[in-house]
Amino acid sequence: MSLFQTLSEMIDLRSFSNLWYWIALAVMWSTLSHRIIGVPFDMVQRARKHEGQSARDLEDLVRINVNRILFVFQSAGVWLLGFACFVLSILATLGFILEVEFAQAVFLLVFPLSLVGLINLSTAQKIFTSEASGEELYKALSLCRVMVQFLGMICIFVTAMWGMYQNLHIGPLGG
Repeated sequence: MSLFQTLSEMIDLRSFSNLWYWIALAVMWSTLSHRIIGVPFDMVQRARKHEGQSARDLEDLVRINVNRILFVFQSAGVWLLGFACFVLSILATLGFILEVEFAQAVFLLVFPLSLVGLINLSTAQKIFTSEASGEELYKALSLCRVMVQFLGMICIFVTAMWGMYQNLHIGPLGG
């Protein structure tokens, strides 16, 4: 028996039974819920508590990120939407119709990212149109964070249920 065969038998390379997949899922949702519209949420808390320079820094960073997000959406939004739908439909077809486990795992990571992108875009448009500042800005960013966290809870639950189903369906020996 070769070294590769021994390692392949010891390390399960399937997606849902791989520890690295679950670590990546946890890191992804932790990062998504900490950075709202590209702004670290601890800046929102610091600005709400201390005001002054912290509030000005937050408003500047939010303004920069909102303008960046809206520029990308206005200049390439249709193309990005088309490409995202193309990639998601390929992954969904490969994963759930042709039953490719890796495509299922990637779809369950990427599809929620597209929903978070829509939440961030919606919040950016709301902040831009209302020219939010101060407490109104803090509330908009906090609401965006709560929506991302709620979506994260749902998506982690769905991914865990699907992963457990796949692991039980395939069995511990891969057959």
